[in-house]
Amino acid sequence: MNDEQQIRAVIDDYFQGMYLSDTARLGRAFHSDARINGWDEGKLIDAPITKFIEFIGGVSAPADDGEAFEMEIVSIDIADSAASVKVNDLYKGLRFTDFLTLLRFDDGWRIVNKAFSHLPREKP
Repeated sequence: MNDEQQIRAVIDDYFQGMYLSDTARLGRAFHSDARINGWDEGKLIDAPITKFIEFIGGVSAPADDGEAFEMEIVSIDIADSAASVKVNDLYKGLRFTDFLTLLRFDDGWRIVNKAFSHLPREKP
């Protein structure tokens, strides 16, 4: 697989991990030292990715809740061993834009940072 295909596979693990609450897939997508940053309802989130993965594993899966799978790659920009991927995703009624920074390691591409923003919660 070329770099773009490998990155798309990592992003698929990210999407499926969130949608299915599959912490193993999320663990494959992220580097162990990755961080998550963003504003959530006026509060700054700046945490190790392990906290994000623990959170995802501790809530019901959107797939089990009947939420539609609405996750897409908007853009991929690759510069040798670094990449930036912009994605849009629906998670628990929130529409997120995530900016994922990836690096290529000896064992493949991994997300090293997730910066996010979201729109207000959708009303049922």
